[in-house]
This record gives sequence, structure tokens and C-alpha cells, in this order.
Amino acid sequence: MKPVIGIPLGYEYSTEKRPILYLGERVRRTFQKAGAQIYPIVPVQDVDYMKTKGNEFLPLTEEEKKQIDWNLEKCDGIFFPGGSKFTPYDRYLLECAIKKKIPTLGVCLGMQMMSCYLEDVKLEKNHKESSHNQLDDNILTHKVKLDSTSKLYEILGVDELMVNSFHTYHALENHIYKTVAYSEDGLIEALEFPSNTFHIGVQWHPEMSYSFDENSIKIIDYFVKEAMFYQKNKQKYEADFQRLV
Repeated sequence: MKPVIGIPLGYEYSTEKRPILYLGERVRRTFQKAGAQIYPIVPVQDVDYMKTKGNEFLPLTEEEKKQIDWNLEKCDGIFFPGGSKFTPYDRYLLECAIKKKIPTLGVCLGMQMMSCYLEDVKLEKNHKESSHNQLDDNILTHKVKLDSTSKLYEILGVDELMVNSFHTYHALENHIYKTVAYSEDGLIEALEFPSNTFHIGVQWHPEMSYSFDENSIKIIDYFVKEAMFYQKNKQKYEADFQRLV
């Protein structure tokens, strides 16, 4: 059975200015090519997610948390995509993924959310002289240098790699996640949670360059492989989680 990758839907406006939820088409195609099933996870609060500002969201109720937990039971891995904002719903998903040891990959905004784990939201706008928001989807823009002790280094086997870049804000240091990669101009490019579980965030988009970049293929395929392992051992992971709660 193919592993199931849960993906929280993004928030955006349609061309008619109506709020919508969406799943990026490149995300869908990449994970299907990598041999995974996709499970869209919808937000649970009865609010307009586009109009509501980050500090205006009410805390999740216990019933809303149960709805999210129900969705997570169906997932063998969680992919946090890029987007325009993250909310209490997204942050609770991240918290549960950590506690349940579900393999997790965050990209762009997904990695930035990891950088705010258990902390206030702290993001900074990129320097004016830095170009981290390319226009062409089909190229790699700048170099990233990896920490040689990181899981990413183990997966890729290189000290440096070229990546794509589509962000106007960047993450700051987090006291729980380990920073394992920087761009040439010193911006944080990758984070890892200190555990044996696959739990990585990257500022770039390997799902967008999966069709032509070897390193992107390695990251996505390794993540899907870890989700498959989780699927085969889910009962053990669930039992371990129940002993902790």
C-alpha cells in the first residue's frame, strides 16, 4: 500500500476575490510520481482564513483538535507547503506530528513555521540587496551550504547544493530546531528537529524541482520512504504515543 502524505490546504483568493483553499498542482504531481497517496487536510475553525490576521485567531477548541487528530490518523507523513500565512491549525498539526513522530517535511513557509515552534512568530523581510524570489520555476538560483553532521547531508552526500528560491521573508533561529544550512548571504535555509524521526524543513522547494534536480529527487524520495516505514510500523508508534499521554 502506498504511504499517505497529509497536506494542509493553503489559503488564497480566487480571481473573483473569493477566499479558497488549495493544493498546489506541482505538489500533487510530485508526490504521485514519488509513489505516495495524497490526503488533503482542511482547516477546522469557522473563520475566513484569508481575512483573519494571525493575532486574531481564537485558540483551537478541544473539538477542533479532535477533528485534526482524526485527520492525522490517516497520514503516514506530513508535508507543510509554502503559502501566504500559517495559523493555529497549522501549528497544532506541527505539534502533533512531532509528538506522534510522523515523518515531516516543510518547505518555504512550512520551514518558517518550524522556526517559530513554541515561540512567537518571528520572521524578517529579506535584505534589499538579496534576491530570493526568482521568477522562473524551472531553474536553480543560489547555493546552500550544509552542516556535515545533519540528516540532510546524510541524504544528499554533498557540502553544497544549488536550490530554487521563492520567498520574501526569512526565518530566525529557534531554540529547539537545529539550523543545518545557510545561503551564501547568511539566511537560514534548513532546519531539523533533534530526533531520530525524519523531520526537516527547507527554505527552498524540492517539490518544484523534482522533475529535473537530483538533490530534490533524493529529498522527496527519502521522505516518502520514511512515510512508508512509518505506515508499516504505525501500531508501534501509536502505542509509544499513548504511553506518553
